[in-house]
Amino acid sequence: MQTIHPFLWFDNQAEEAANFYVSVFRNSRIDKVVRKPEAAPGPAGVMIVSFHLDGQEFAALNGGPIFKFNESISFVANCEDQVEIDRLWDALSAGGQKSRCGWLKDRFGVSWQVVPSSWAGRMAGSDPEKINRAMQAIMLMDKLDIAKIDAAYAG
Repeated sequence: MQTIHPFLWFDNQAEEAANFYVSVFRNSRIDKVVRKPEAAPGPAGVMIVSFHLDGQEFAALNGGPIFKFNESISFVANCEDQVEIDRLWDALSAGGQKSRCGWLKDRFGVSWQVVPSSWAGRMAGSDPEKINRAMQAIMLMDKLDIAKIDAAYAG
């Protein structure tokens, strides 16, 4: 069991969101659906959904319309290749909002960064010219394109 895991507050779409995320990410599953006890405030139905995404533990709460997601918290989806970037970008952005530099909001308002797993290592490299060229290329993209980033990095 993870000692720390994300706990997401939804208005009333916790189960729908968890089922969607489980369908998008490999090695994922719904673990438990907890129904609201009579003594809990709000309408009857699902209260909490516990689930795993690619081996990471998450929970989702139907807490009502009090709080909304924003870009100050996002999840990074590290992708091994362009096929995986394309698949996750298309699935997560459907019905949501695409943004720059690999960022998007899904249809539930949750922010994601869909990035190549090689990106962090390159950005921490020792050649500032290569890093700047790659960053300039990334800043012009919505969905990240590994071949274009690699070409910019190489010069």
